[in-house]
Amino acid sequence: MTLKLNETHDPQAKSWLKSANLEGAPFPIQNLPFGVYRPAEGPAAGDRIGVAIGDSVFDLQAAAKLLDPVSSEIHSACRSPLLNDLMSLAPEPLSQLRRSLFRLLHESAPPAWQREAQALLAPQSAVTMKLPCRIGDYTDFYAGIHHAQNVGRLFRPQNPLLPNYKWIPIAYHGRSSSIVISGTPIPRLSGQIKSEDSAAPVFAPTRRLDYELELGFFVGRGNAMGEPIPLDHAEEHIFGVGLLNDWSARDIQAWEYQPLGPFLAKNFATTISPWIVTMEALTPFRCRAFSRFEGDPEPLPYLRSVADSEEGGFDISLEITLSTEQMRMAGTEPVMVCATSSRNLYWTAAQCIAHHASNGCNLRPGDLLGSGTISGENGGELGSLLELTQQGKAPVDMPNGQQRIFLERGDEVTMRGWCRSKGYKPIGLGECRGRITG
Repeated sequence: MTLKLNETHDPQAKSWLKSANLEGAPFPIQNLPFGVYRPAEGPAAGDRIGVAIGDSVFDLQAAAKLLDPVSSEIHSACRSPLLNDLMSLAPEPLSQLRRSLFRLLHESAPPAWQREAQALLAPQSAVTMKLPCRIGDYTDFYAGIHHAQNVGRLFRPQNPLLPNYKWIPIAYHGRSSSIVISGTPIPRLSGQIKSEDSAAPVFAPTRRLDYELELGFFVGRGNAMGEPIPLDHAEEHIFGVGLLNDWSARDIQAWEYQPLGPFLAKNFATTISPWIVTMEALTPFRCRAFSRFEGDPEPLPYLRSVADSEEGGFDISLEITLSTEQMRMAGTEPVMVCATSSRNLYWTAAQCIAHHASNGCNLRPGDLLGSGTISGENGGELGSLLELTQQGKAPVDMPNGQQRIFLERGDEVTMRGWCRSKGYKPIGLGECRGRITG
């Protein structure tokens, strides 16, 4: 099932909240992403579901009486302090909720509605954003083919891609307990490190701390154990998308991944953006899936469909900026180190879902799937320092004369995402930010 365009995607639509209509605003009325926040009153106020509109957050819990006509299950889900109940609903009631919010926040809403809704707004700068849902499981895919090739060339110049890459969406299971919200400080981890010229490893702080630019897809409705999810129905099980930084310790990873895969080098921290942009909001920004190279095999039947091939991709522009502590003290703007696009994902989100559940694995509302690092073919499109510095051989020059090979104490990484398509209002994914504290 593919969601269709409707009045909520009208590029001319405006909100009575002026900040939502500003040029370059990431959260216009065409977006309406969901998140969880704590009001300025603090813990006593409790966490609640909010919707981003302009520079404000709209209290969905308190707005229940204004959202008619919506179903009782929507009313109940909106009263939860987490998004899991809302995520578990089918696309139809979620679309009903989106339309109700759109009418309430539209400039044509009756004055009485506007007054009541205005009272339920709070500045985003005055609230504390929380993890949006209970993330039971986290799976990180490896769907960015240019990243896979770039990294492969560093370690296997003659054979950068392993034989299964173009046949199967590669993934590993991550750690959900260390997923943190944007802005959370990231301490430097320690682990076993073995250099090429040493006979034994040492236990020490990582010297090769890195970021990875990814998208995070949140599972909506789950599936029963033993029941696969067909490809053409896979997107019905995706609630929405956010930004994800899969922090990585490259020196620890190089030693411990033999033979099974990432462990301590990855599970110490994963940062996500606070707002989840729904699949319906992404409808205008669909595109063809990645065009496979000549000679590439066709996916096996359970990973292949005309619909997914023609519109299973999403055109999301992604960028990374980096600032050092010295730069911030001097008032120097962060430097752009990457600008790329989700068009570079070899496997679609639907293919990843379908493959994940193909063995009967039961996905649950709130589960998180990382796309894998998204890089392009060119130097300015590289989504990790491992690629950008060629494994530490080519330092990045910062505007103040500093250089970076990997992340150092005080460095701050910020990721942003934008959806743009001719004839439609651009919408943003917000930002995913983390600062290294050790």
